[in-house]
Amino acid sequence: MANILIVDDSRTSRKVLRGILEEAGYTVIDEAVNGQEGADKYKSLNPDLVTLDITMPVMDGIEALRLIKEANANAKVIMVTAAGQKNKMIECIKIGADDFLTKPFDKEEIINVIKKIVK
Repeated sequence: MANILIVDDSRTSRKVLRGILEEAGYTVIDEAVNGQEGADKYKSLNPDLVTLDITMPVMDGIEALRLIKEANANAKVIMVTAAGQKNKMIECIKIGADDFLTKPFDKEEIINVIKKIVK
């Protein structure tokens, strides 16, 4: 199963996502609370997949996505977004995001998206 890095400034979101992923058999290798920390941890941990919140302090998910893709063009990244961020989602697709998850989390959607990306 895939090793996953969760990047989200919301402790609750990280906890919910970790629970869903671990219950499905995935390994959450670490968590980060902002984009800068997420990009740094990506480079040191080299996870199979990153879930990356768009709206965060210090550095947002869009800039973190750019740094992750610079470090590894083949990085698998799923953006996490609240409803109503269509322009930001389009920008992330252009940069190279693999897919999107919306909050509040839907367990089945999360597992289906991850299975599709991590083959």
